[in-house]
Amino acid sequence: MDDRITRRDFLNGFALPLTAGALGLRPLAALAEQSGGVFDSSVGYYPPALTGMRGSHAGSFEVAHGLVMGGARWPRPERRTDGEYDLVVVGGGLSGLAAAWHFRDQVGGDAKILVLDNHDDFGGHAKRTEFSVDGRALIGYGGSQSIDSPADHSRSAKRLLRTLAVDVERFYDYFDDGFFTRFGLRSGVYFPPAIFASGGGGTAKVLLDALHPFQMGATSLAEREQAISGYPLSEQSKNALNKLVRGELSFMPNASFRKRRAALREMSCEAFYKSVAGLADDGVKAVADVPRPLMGFSADVMSARELLEYGLLGDAGFALLYTGSAKVSDAFAKELEEESEPYIFHFPDGNAAIARLLARSLVPGAAPGRSMEDIVQARFDYGKLDAAANGTRIRLNSTAVDVRHTPGGKAVDVTYVRQGTAERVSGKHVVLACYNRMIPHICSEVGEDQAAVNALNYAEKCPITYINIALRDWRALAKSGFARVYAPESFLTVVTMDFPVSMGGYAFTPAPEQPALLQGFHVSSLKARGLNPREQMRLGRQQLLNTSFADFEREIRAQLDAYWGGHGLDVDRDVAAITVNRWPHGYAYEYLDLWDPKWDRGAAPHVVGRRRRGRISIANSDSEALAYLDGALDAAYRAVREQLGA
Repeated sequence: MDDRITRRDFLNGFALPLTAGALGLRPLAALAEQSGGVFDSSVGYYPPALTGMRGSHAGSFEVAHGLVMGGARWPRPERRTDGEYDLVVVGGGLSGLAAAWHFRDQVGGDAKILVLDNHDDFGGHAKRTEFSVDGRALIGYGGSQSIDSPADHSRSAKRLLRTLAVDVERFYDYFDDGFFTRFGLRSGVYFPPAIFASGGGGTAKVLLDALHPFQMGATSLAEREQAISGYPLSEQSKNALNKLVRGELSFMPNASFRKRRAALREMSCEAFYKSVAGLADDGVKAVADVPRPLMGFSADVMSARELLEYGLLGDAGFALLYTGSAKVSDAFAKELEEESEPYIFHFPDGNAAIARLLARSLVPGAAPGRSMEDIVQARFDYGKLDAAANGTRIRLNSTAVDVRHTPGGKAVDVTYVRQGTAERVSGKHVVLACYNRMIPHICSEVGEDQAAVNALNYAEKCPITYINIALRDWRALAKSGFARVYAPESFLTVVTMDFPVSMGGYAFTPAPEQPALLQGFHVSSLKARGLNPREQMRLGRQQLLNTSFADFEREIRAQLDAYWGGHGLDVDRDVAAITVNRWPHGYAYEYLDLWDPKWDRGAAPHVVGRRRRGRISIANSDSEALAYLDGALDAAYRAVREQLGA
């Protein structure tokens, strides 16, 4: 069986022009103006410094949408823009940059490589954001977050990271695991009064979070039970939550792990919450959004196995899955600690650091340094990325619209649109590192294979938004005692202080009087019960593309005020800047127990769709059905090996 499952329209009514030039502005200034962003002309072309609407920003998607939905076509230019390349990569995200790296690694340093990307920055979802607040530099991430479970990565992924000088063991020193305890900060939960009215009118304040497995600071059982007693929920739900935190749940305790897991695989989360955990409807509503930042949707489409195996009920959930009892014994806790890695392998800019390490390796001179530490504050010279003298060139603001073999099949022509003009290059090999659903529209040779088209169109990327909020200080958070707030049924499911990582001369915020970054997560997939999750994602994408920056800002400010306004936070005074990194085509789709068939090995859509077409191979996280760094890196390695016959 091939069933690997791991844990976890145009903007505002099609109103934007196809090119920034139509506004009579320089490209970045035009993008900033359209998206509500701020462009500082004093720093030149430097996308990480842009605020406002980022991620899939204005100017990055209009050509693709025109091609797919508007029937737009661009003639194939008679002349090539450049000479022939050994490799052309369509997509400059982690997979695309890694494919260029692997190709050069195997062919040699003389390889001539071109990477095309439709965004104004490289890295794809691995996006870097920068702020300067009252003289202090803040670095954040706008997408791909951390190196997840590096011990489980493939040999090729480990080798790539090692060659880039990434040593994950150093994060044990760089990650300040005592930060939140030292400042008395913990995780909170906020029940919107308008929604949780039946249990007593909701709460107008943040309470200690006893629902969520991802906790900050230390909490005792007595504190969690006391917090639950104040939740605006029915007595049935509060009693059920107390049983859960005490580890008093059981499920098929006398069955084998295999039988228990199979039964949980067929059970919906709602059935689990009600029949096993004993929650009433209001309690189910309170916990249903816990998976949203991690999975991209609520628990209503998940199985009970996924809930437990992905860690969404914490150690008690693991114990229930493996032993039949939610009681976490000392022996079981020790075994979990020995077999799992902490989630601390995080650069200040998330996996944008990996993209930057790849780009620095591919384009020597684009940024200084040679270590994982000095990449943190290295400033890229974007003017050098596409210099003619480079062996590898990274060409931004370039959307591929046609990919086809030349007559005789000796090369592949790639037509792309830059600044409203079609240009053409040729490569001996091409790697398509864009997302799956675009491929049939830009590569007719794939489109002729209906099985492949069906496979490429099967999965839907999950719309998700990573939001950076720069604060002038975080005294209100310190006063409240909460640095992370989970809010079910809310615009922002989670708002949290960033990872406490200091490295490469960059220091995480040292005191409440200093500026700091908050990270917010907004997931647009609708929560219509019984709706296929892929349909939820399609509807969520439309919703996200029609949510303006002003809408985001209004909702963000309202939630910050609700959480910390009573502790002294003045959103007009204390919020220095906001960057909204929206990804309508975000997380790669990972197959779900209750909604997807159990395909035979090699027959799953992501495998069928990624089949090589002559000199064209596919590398993206979609092709691995895995929304994590190692999926992107593995796809790149596979695609290059296909092309080179290794």
